[in-house]
Amino acid sequence: MTIHTIHTRPAGRFRGAVHSGMRRLKNPFPWVLAGLLAVACSNGSDGPPPADADTTDPPPNTLTEAERAAGWRLLFDGETTNGWRGYNRGEFPDTGWAVVDGMLVVGATATDPDVPVGGDIVTTESFTDFDLRFGFMLSEVANSGVLYRVIEEEGAAIWHNAPEYQVLDDPAYIEMGTMDMNTHLTGDNYDLHASGEKTLHGPGEWNEGRIRVLGNVVEHWLNGTKTVEYVLGSPEWEELVAASKFAPYPRYGTASSGPIGLQDHGRNVWYRNIRILALEPVSIFNGEDLDGWVVHGTERWYVEDGELVCESGPDAQYGYLKTERTFRDFDLWVDFRQEADGNSGVFFRSSVEGTVVTGWQAEVAPPGMATGGIYESYGRGWLVQPEAELDGALRMGDWNTMRVRAVGDRVRTWLNGTLMVDLADDKIGAAEGSIALQIHDGGGIKVRWRNLRVVDLGG
Repeated sequence: MTIHTIHTRPAGRFRGAVHSGMRRLKNPFPWVLAGLLAVACSNGSDGPPPADADTTDPPPNTLTEAERAAGWRLLFDGETTNGWRGYNRGEFPDTGWAVVDGMLVVGATATDPDVPVGGDIVTTESFTDFDLRFGFMLSEVANSGVLYRVIEEEGAAIWHNAPEYQVLDDPAYIEMGTMDMNTHLTGDNYDLHASGEKTLHGPGEWNEGRIRVLGNVVEHWLNGTKTVEYVLGSPEWEELVAASKFAPYPRYGTASSGPIGLQDHGRNVWYRNIRILALEPVSIFNGEDLDGWVVHGTERWYVEDGELVCESGPDAQYGYLKTERTFRDFDLWVDFRQEADGNSGVFFRSSVEGTVVTGWQAEVAPPGMATGGIYESYGRGWLVQPEAELDGALRMGDWNTMRVRAVGDRVRTWLNGTLMVDLADDKIGAAEGSIALQIHDGGGIKVRWRNLRVVDLGG
């Protein structure tokens, strides 16, 4: 039985631009900086803390012990502009931007709130794959954005080449009614993908933004809710770009690495708690022993020539090798070679008691037996199997690479670069647990594993 419940999100086409040519309201609301700063100092971030963070919010622009241990870094220290400079410049702007009471403020020294005087800024460091989280507070009619993998090109604006997480006072621009705001609101992938359901806190209140980039997969989050997900360079991406304001710019969204950028488009926006976690695969098998793993059952698990081997023992029963660590959202790569039979699997968000497993398996099996499918043991059985023609991706007797990506309730598997299944399931979405390798019962099975690498995406 095949069950596909695939997440889809609206994707809009360009009908107008907020970033150029929009009629601005001249001082439409009185704005008292002192009062806003008082709110800023008293409110905490409304977004969820990073995975494994302390239950109490830390002071602004600081990290908890758990965050530091996980590898999080501050990009803004709350006191200086160290680590930032102007776009296409070697130094930080001497006007426009300022650090005020622990906040990095767009337009802090502007005399006309509708005229950007500081210009865009970027980090001095480049980033490839990362989880970026940032607090932001809007003024009335605020308009800004957070850009990533920025390409700096003489004579080009920052948005010509870099994708953008839109930051906007949504109700104010919707009320203007001068254009279709689809794909131009907070949390959108600007001009390309529109947000789904979300909660945006208005002027004077803090919001938590998040951009997660791993390879070509990008997610935007707002106050704990994922607003869009897209794949850079995919056919959908190319089609949307060709129909957007970015069509004249061939380098748009093509960089594999680059600085983080903050946009000055006039009007105050307050930023704080800007922190980043580099997402780099970490090996969960050291090539020498089973350190970090727990054996369940009497089947054989051992290391030979730097490879992890599972082999049927005399009892010919089920056996599992489970990580001591638990994972919720992750991207996992494993190489496997089936020497004999090869009926095995990669379990995720799972627990094992004795040889009874609770969780879900990305199938590893001989040809014709749905390698890459998702199976729920001691439960609903097969949730989804790959289409029959995809079975040709398996190289029996040779090395294969299986990738399993689980984020929220969505799980995808790839075999040697071929997408095998894409599943959304509420029960999976509510779970967390260990990663485990299985050896099937029946005897005569031998599988080799190597290059077990995981990116912990938190959750």
